[in-house]
Amino acid sequence: MNFKLSISCAFLCAFLIFLPLIATDGVGADGSKISGPHFTDIIVTTSDTHLLFFGELKNSLTSEMIEGLHSGIPVQFSFFVELEKVKSNWPDAELTSIEFSHSLSYDTLKQLYTVETGELSQKTHTVKTLEEALTLINEINGLKIVRLNELEPDQTYRLRVKADLYKKTLPLSLHSVIPFVSWWDLKTDWHSIEFIY
Repeated sequence: MNFKLSISCAFLCAFLIFLPLIATDGVGADGSKISGPHFTDIIVTTSDTHLLFFGELKNSLTSEMIEGLHSGIPVQFSFFVELEKVKSNWPDAELTSIEFSHSLSYDTLKQLYTVETGELSQKTHTVKTLEEALTLINEINGLKIVRLNELEPDQTYRLRVKADLYKKTLPLSLHSVIPFVSWWDLKTDWHSIEFIY
């Protein structure tokens, strides 16, 4: 009986430790559905050498932004990722801060989308459909945060991520011709995940 109880307790403890590492899909802390741009499917895991981050943006482009994209105006997202060591009774210590961008453009003559991603190394992807392009611009796959030897076992860490979704600056004369650019200043809130390494 005690053996079964200890196995159940160990499983529950492991579940509670790793639960914060996976974010829910578009649900706020109060249980309400998030309608604006937000992160989903957040996963923090490890390779043999590094702490890795995976995540995906939802609701990142408005219909006005897609209309502008198809008119030849590129879209750029800036991502910000921070890792802190949580210290009780002391200010948290920032271990690393990473900034990178994804950009999306549309060639109206060739009818092709080009996505540039900058987190691992500058990569350019050319695809035929908007759906494929949105998958590429919205996903962060295997971003290396820090080397594992920089983390201390049994310590609490906090990973924070946010994105700024914005237009490239246009001349003032174009703002009256292309009025929907005012819709292009979107930001996500900081999304935080605490975990014990």
